[in-house]
Amino acid sequence: MNDTTVSGRTRLAVTGSVATLAAMAATTLAAALARAVGVDFEVPDGGETIPLPGVAVVTGFFSVVGIVIAAALRRWSARPAERFGWTAVSLTALSLLPPLLVGANTATAATLIGLHLIAAAVMIPALVRSLC
Repeated sequence: MNDTTVSGRTRLAVTGSVATLAAMAATTLAAALARAVGVDFEVPDGGETIPLPGVAVVTGFFSVVGIVIAAALRRWSARPAERFGWTAVSLTALSLLPPLLVGANTATAATLIGLHLIAAAVMIPALVRSLC
């Protein structure tokens, strides 16, 4: 293991951690603002309302999944930044479907889609840059 590998892994871990915290803060703030203007975050299929801490936890979990994918591609791909970009954009596109399928009202579904896009807008560029 050479110094370049260690510093690259450290850079990815630090960048990913900071970006995760930023994504969690941004999505939670956006969800709080949406709730303040009347979005109820009720998911009829489960009959529950998504709590603000739930937004943060889910954002954090999937951001860490993104970091793991980036680390794997860094290790096993000849072009990790390019591969990660395509993978992350594809997974983000797939993540936009569930809000439309759970039967939530239009405001809730649109807000959930927006929250997914906010998290992606924070995480993807940060991780791509750290892979270059």
